[in-house]
Amino acid sequence: MKVYLSGEIHTDWREQIIAACEGLDVTFSAPVTDHAASDDCGVAILGAEPDKFWHDRKGAMVNAIRTRNAIGAADVVVVRFGEQYKQWNAAFDAGYASALGKSLIVLQQLEHDHALKEVDAAALAVARAPEEVAQILRYVLTGTLPG
Repeated sequence: MKVYLSGEIHTDWREQIIAACEGLDVTFSAPVTDHAASDDCGVAILGAEPDKFWHDRKGAMVNAIRTRNAIGAADVVVVRFGEQYKQWNAAFDAGYASALGKSLIVLQQLEHDHALKEVDAAALAVARAPEEVAQILRYVLTGTLPG
């Protein structure tokens, strides 16, 4: 199973899921989680931009190549909405995955339920902790409940 881990990049939630899925036949992919590299990839590769809008746009477009490919190849897309920042890109990834008919798991805290109600409605599961995501993946692959 191919799983794309999208969203918040400031905590170790990805590593928690990957560790909890040890022994399962799962391949994980993710966006570039080095914030500076992600922001600056466009200008580092395609040349400087004097205007921050175009600087950011170049980076977003180069990152979109990676993101579209990874979501397209994924069987399951997990989108994490963190506590500290508004992840508009995560919401976009969730919508894109949903539009492609991908199995979508949203990972969020209770406080975001109202703000993310439309995203949650498109998801097949809304988890509160990385361990719950891992348990879902384990159940999907093995049919066994946590124990």
